[in-house]
Amino acid sequence: MEKHTTKDSIAHRPKRRGWRTVGSVLFLAFLIAGTYFILRRSASYVMQEDSGSIFGTTYSIKYRYDKDLNKEILAELNKVDASLSMFNQQSTLAKINRNETTQTDDLLREVFIQGQQISKATNGAFDMTVGPLVNAWGFGFKQGIDVTEKQLDSLRAFVGYEKVKLVSDRLQKTDSRLMLDAGAIAKGYGVDRVARYLESKGIRDYMVEIGGEIRVKGKNAKAEPWTIGIQRPQDGAVEDGSNLQTVLRLNDVSLATSGNYLNFYYKNGRKYAHTIDPRTGKPVQHSLLSASVLASDCATADAYATSFMVMGLEQAKKLLEKQPRLKAYLIYEDQGKMKVWYSPELERLIVK
Repeated sequence: MEKHTTKDSIAHRPKRRGWRTVGSVLFLAFLIAGTYFILRRSASYVMQEDSGSIFGTTYSIKYRYDKDLNKEILAELNKVDASLSMFNQQSTLAKINRNETTQTDDLLREVFIQGQQISKATNGAFDMTVGPLVNAWGFGFKQGIDVTEKQLDSLRAFVGYEKVKLVSDRLQKTDSRLMLDAGAIAKGYGVDRVARYLESKGIRDYMVEIGGEIRVKGKNAKAEPWTIGIQRPQDGAVEDGSNLQTVLRLNDVSLATSGNYLNFYYKNGRKYAHTIDPRTGKPVQHSLLSASVLASDCATADAYATSFMVMGLEQAKKLLEKQPRLKAYLIYEDQGKMKVWYSPELERLIVK
């Protein structure tokens, strides 16, 4: 009886394995064919290109799809403008700054929470309440003045990220004069909103750029990795791609750059750059000329690029050691010469 059972098992097992093998082969063939069809169909899509103006700057968006989505993309960008713009007098942020309301919206809450987290991580180098100081030095939407120490002390009384908090869906200020400025994170967040929308449509090859802040994924129109240039920081330089410091080969990452070479002025022989240290109330004075940050989302990259310009080279490098998810390309001046430091992981991404 036992012998029969063993023989029966031996006789039937190969047959069952055979059917399983045939089934596996058929399933694999179907999977390969389906994948090939999807990839071929995707590859046949045209690389759409949309461009325009938003947030006081320009945008350029490329994506592989079977139709143009510029109308939908603009709708996403206008949502960000309606929430976070300081220049749109009807935006949620503008109304809160005028103390007409304390009610936030979904976008403002998301950005505020993210901004507060980065403020804590950078010990206040990133601060969305810095607006009055930016205005005082002549870099905001109000005309600057000759800033004295007494005036700085007065302004700093209502500047500081710890002086505003989110309670449920409302913002509570400790001082009604406090103003929120999302300028150092809004462009990056706008990039993220568009990227999320494109991915919701199943798009896997795209580049979203708003005012120099970028997110890329997949491949470009030539079916090659996206190549993104970093500007050489020279006073008055035009960001037209003609004066690049380096070029990176990127995929599925965001890149944002901040520098003091485009927005500055001279007064009484002294250079005043637009980066204001919220902790001192004054324009920064250090060797760092440009900070480019790579992160998984562009809002994070945008905010940390500004933070590093506030902190300076050495503090930025120390923070990067504590934040392994961030990578940076830092350009600085050393004894009159331009030098570069970058995260070791970027070595393999540098094209030139």
